[in-house]
Amino acid sequence: MSRINPTPRERQYDEGRLMKVLVAPVISEKATLVGDRDNVVTFKVLKDATKPEIRAAVELLFKVQVQGVTVTNIKGKTKRFGRSVGRRDHVRKAYVSLAEGQDLNFSGEAA
Repeated sequence: MSRINPTPRERQYDEGRLMKVLVAPVISEKATLVGDRDNVVTFKVLKDATKPEIRAAVELLFKVQVQGVTVTNIKGKTKRFGRSVGRRDHVRKAYVSLAEGQDLNFSGEAA
């Protein structure tokens, strides 16, 4: 029996969309700690990005093999500015697990 719809690994994505999926790397103390311990890289991604899209985008842009993707939605904090109340933007983060022996370096040093 053949499959009508392709599996996520077989699916072809629009390359222009993949270039926009990853918004920015998250460089923080927590992200660095998780990255060093578990070989995980953290990115801010578009709010409507899916796990297969994030995987394809990382593999396309950085030429690495991705083992898995975990996604979290972070609600923006409510902040006060004098008498007015504001809110920071909601953020979607992706924790991308790299395969054994793969490495991503954002600092510009030679890996």
